[in-house]
Amino acid sequence: MTAAAQLQVYRQHTSRGAEADLERALTLLNRTRDAQRTPDAQRSRDAGRPGEAGIAPLLRLYRPEPTVAFGQRDERLPGFAAAAQVCQEEGFTPLVRRAGGRAAAYHQGSLVIDHIEPDPDPIRHSQARFTEFGELLREALQIAGVSARLGPIPGEYCPGDHSIHGVSRVHPDVRIKLIGTAQRVISSGWLFSSSIIVEDGAPIRRVLSRTYAALGIPWDPLTAGAITDLGADATVETIEAAVLQVYRRHWTLEGIDEPSPIPSSITAGA
Repeated sequence: MTAAAQLQVYRQHTSRGAEADLERALTLLNRTRDAQRTPDAQRSRDAGRPGEAGIAPLLRLYRPEPTVAFGQRDERLPGFAAAAQVCQEEGFTPLVRRAGGRAAAYHQGSLVIDHIEPDPDPIRHSQARFTEFGELLREALQIAGVSARLGPIPGEYCPGDHSIHGVSRVHPDVRIKLIGTAQRVISSGWLFSSSIIVEDGAPIRRVLSRTYAALGIPWDPLTAGAITDLGADATVETIEAAVLQVYRRHWTLEGIDEPSPIPSSITAGA
C-alpha cells in the first residue's frame, strides 16, 4: 500500500459528461508530471527531497453517466461499430479507454473511484497495487454487508485476475462481478481506477449482452449486475461511506472542493 499519510478527497457531485469524466482522470494524473517542472520541485530534487514539492495524493469519487468503456483491443474488432451503436441505443455513451481489458459498463447507480498519487518510481509496486486495492475494496463491501471475494469468476465480462465479485447469501451459486479495476502509470505518478456497480443491474446486463454479441466475444450474462441483485440493502451513498471508512485506516483524509490547479509557475507549452 502507498506510504502517503495525507490524502485529499474530492467528491465530484456533478458529472461533466461521460467523455469529460473519463478524460479528467488523466488530466489529474498529468498534474503529477507538470508539477515536477516547477522551480520548487527542481530545488527539492536538487536537495535530495523529491517528495517535498508537487501535487498531493488525491482520491476522486463520482457517479458516472451511463458509459460503456471499451478496451483498445475491442476497437480493432470487426463488430466494434455495431457494438458502439447498440450502446447508444441503450442510452450508454461508448468510449475507448487508454488501457487494456474488454468492454465494461457503468451508470449513475455506480461509484467510480480514482486514486492518483505522484511517485518517482511508479512501476515498482504496480502489480502489488491490484491486490492491495482489491483487498481494500473487498473489505469495504464486507462492511456494507456484501459477501465479496477478490478474484475472477468464469465467463465474466472484462475478465481480470483482480476483479471483485459478490456472492448471494441466499443462493451461493449466484456470483456477480461488482468491481473492475484498471491502472495507468506515467513517469511521475500513477492512477488506480475502480468502478463499483451498486444499484440497478438490469441495464448493465442488457447493454453488455448486446455489446458482447456485436463484438463476437463469448461471456456469461449472469456474471453482470449490481450489489442490489445479490439481495444486499445498499445504495451508492452507503458504499461510498464504507469505502471512506476503510481508507481512513490507511490515510488521513482531507475533503476538498476542487483539486488545486497546476502551479502558475508552469509556463505555457512547457
